Amino acid sequence: MLSILVCHSYYLRLDQKQVLRAKPYPPLATLQVVSMLRKAGHRVSFFDAMLADGVADYEYLLQAEQPHLVVFYEDNFNFLSKMCLSAMRRAACEMMASARRAGARVIAAGPDVTDAPASYLKAGADLALIGEGLTALFEVLSRLDSNPNADGADLVHGLSGIASLRGGKLHTSSGSKAMPIAADIGLAAWDLVDMDRYRAIWLKAHGYFSLNMAASRGCPFRCAWCAKPIWGNQYLQRNSAEVAAEMSYLKRTFNPDHIWFADDIFGFRVDWVNEFTASVRAADAHVPFTIQTRADLVSERMAEALRDAGCREAWIGAESGSPRVLDAMNKGTTVTEIRVARDRLKSAGIRVGFFIQLGYMDEQITDILATRDLLDTARPDEIGVSVSYPLPGTKFYDLVKAQLGGKTHWRESDDLEMMFQGTYTSDFYRSVRNLLHDQISLQTAPTSSESADQRRAKGTLDQRWQELVSGEPRYRSPARHGLAMQCP
Repeated sequence: MLSILVCHSYYLRLDQKQVLRAKPYPPLATLQVVSMLRKAGHRVSFFDAMLADGVADYEYLLQAEQPHLVVFYEDNFNFLSKMCLSAMRRAACEMMASARRAGARVIAAGPDVTDAPASYLKAGADLALIGEGLTALFEVLSRLDSNPNADGADLVHGLSGIASLRGGKLHTSSGSKAMPIAADIGLAAWDLVDMDRYRAIWLKAHGYFSLNMAASRGCPFRCAWCAKPIWGNQYLQRNSAEVAAEMSYLKRTFNPDHIWFADDIFGFRVDWVNEFTASVRAADAHVPFTIQTRADLVSERMAEALRDAGCREAWIGAESGSPRVLDAMNKGTTVTEIRVARDRLKSAGIRVGFFIQLGYMDEQITDILATRDLLDTARPDEIGVSVSYPLPGTKFYDLVKAQLGGKTHWRESDDLEMMFQGTYTSDFYRSVRNLLHDQISLQTAPTSSESADQRRAKGTLDQRWQELVSGEPRYRSPARHGLAMQCP
């Protein structure tokens, strides 16, 4: 069987916002692939870039293992991989070049690989897998196992969803065999993770230790700005008993204080959540957890079911407090639903975070103030603020691609750079972000006896908003193309 080195290229040290945030998670999808390869009988080694200081350990593994093949499989559950930060793409390309110099063949897979396969193929990858790519990967491995020197054309003949370079030109295979989403991923190769190092970072920064899981893959909703290069619009829910069994394994083996469910949407159906709750209780697997969900899925029954299952925090993609912005995004939720979801979760004792997105097409100051008002009335416990990021493969990207400049990727996650000609400048949106975060800080401060300092802080915040609104014209993007807001 083949000797395979599996790795990814998300180096935490290259993203200073995430370094300061100090909430690293092992690369779940990458570790799942390692597990599948081991079950198939291959000799597998693993390089975790997340906490690596540099490429020295990777270079050492290349020399020590001398693998036949290096598989770059990015963590599809890490939203930052979907964004393709330029620093991470550069790291991946350098690592691929090193693998080729070491005499190994290279296969690449991940969201950015699917969107821009040529970049990775030119860097040294023999093949680029389009989408999840697991079925295609195992077909290729079977052929390599039979003939390690097979050329690219032989490896992909009859298969679909694989890109390669032929004569310097990009070629995507279109064989007759369908490449379905893998049905059974199984337990990740947690034993290969340096868990003590992850634990130390969490405990030092936060006083508790968190691990990651996923109970599903994909999302069936069709928000105009959301890219789905891996699973498309499919939503694949795991068996609730299997998810509880994995939680039980993590609890017994690593004793985490908290679980982050990386699903785009956790649970989806109340019945599934209730089944999961029963399985968790039966397995004595309870660990408090955080999820992501949609406002329109949070019925009273769902909020209660999540509480009973052990959910302590839920993040909702609120995006905006402006109905016209939500409609333009094809979000499918209303401002009222966002407020009601917050109230229901709060009544169930669940903390709530809102994801807020600034800068969508033709967003005006009135829309931004509507978002401020939403936060004032809904009063989430926490927010995450970003600006609209055009991702290839989305309707939003197609609408603004003619406006994209030379910078097509953020270097790191705190970049917050407008990459199309929005209404306002990047500096304006950074100022709005800071104001919204300060607003939440004041709203969540103890209110039993409002101090003079708090009253002064609120007065200062109001003044800063007034100054921003009055000075708004000077922040307008000078190169706007007059793109009207529209629903895709």
